[in-house]
Amino acid sequence: MAENTAIFDGASSLSGTALAYIGDAVFEVCVRRGLIALGIHETAELNRLALLFVKASSQSDAIENILPLLTNKEDAIFKRGRNANGISAPKSASIAQYRRATGFEALFGYLYLHGENDRIDFLFNKAFEKTFDNIGNEAMNK
Repeated sequence: MAENTAIFDGASSLSGTALAYIGDAVFEVCVRRGLIALGIHETAELNRLALLFVKASSQSDAIENILPLLTNKEDAIFKRGRNANGISAPKSASIAQYRRATGFEALFGYLYLHGENDRIDFLFNKAFEKTFDNIGNEAMNK
C-alpha cells in the first residue's frame, strides 16, 4: 500500500473556496485522464464530453452518488465547500447545484493536498460511473 504524503500541511485550515480552487484543477485532470482512457483522442469530442462532467449541475448530481461513501472528515470538507461564503451561481446552474459542486471540488482539493490520490480516483470513478458507462456505450454504437 502506497504511503500518502501531504503536499501542503496547512490544507486543513484552508477555506472551502480555496480548497475548491485547487480541486477544480484536480477534477479537470481526472476528467481528461478518464476520457483518454476510454480511447477517445479527437480534441473536439474530448471537449464535448468533458462538458458532461464539468458543469455544476453534473457535479451536483455526482456528489449525490458518493455522499454515502464519504468518511466523516470528507463529509465535513464537502460541507465546508458547499457552505462557503461568497459563492454566486452562474446562469447555467441553481445556487444549490453550484454550492454542491463547490463542495465536490473542495473535497477533491483537500484530498489532493493530503496526497490521497487513490481516494480521489475511487471517488471520481464512483461519482461518474454511469456517465462513463454511457460514454462507452455511445462509442460502441458508432
